[in-house]
Amino acid sequence: MLSAFLTILTLLAVCAVVAHFHPQGSHRAAAREGWRQLQPLLTRLPIALLAAAFLAVLIPADAIGSLFGEASGWPGVLAASLLGGFLPGGPVVAFPLVVVLFDAGAGIAQLIALITAWSVLAFHRVAAFELPMLGARTTAARLLVSLPLPVFAGTAAGVIAL
Repeated sequence: MLSAFLTILTLLAVCAVVAHFHPQGSHRAAAREGWRQLQPLLTRLPIALLAAAFLAVLIPADAIGSLFGEASGWPGVLAASLLGGFLPGGPVVAFPLVVVLFDAGAGIAQLIALITAWSVLAFHRVAAFELPMLGARTTAARLLVSLPLPVFAGTAAGVIAL
């Protein structure tokens, strides 16, 4: 967690230096835009974290371990891929859930499969946006080539053994 924070802080510093020498940039404008983008998260993120904490209490750790634990292997990766594909919402919902599952004993391979399925498959977004806008043929083609990706990512993560 600290390394991610330090990486983002370094990127911020580099961008600030580049923006300082950019003739059309303004630190005030950048700060205003950053604040505008942060405001919705200030209400959503604490609520999502609180909901995830309640889930951690409600879902027994042994159930998570048997379904999504390291020992669940290939079936756990498949189950996590299925759950990820049907997981609604954005990152404010998905990532706190992943933290709860990790704390409850879910394996890294299974969590990578879940997040990959959530980001690549997202069946709720397919039904709401992709199918009506792109049509059945394009949507089916995309889903056909995307379906194996979460399973592949989870399996590869299990082989690498992060």
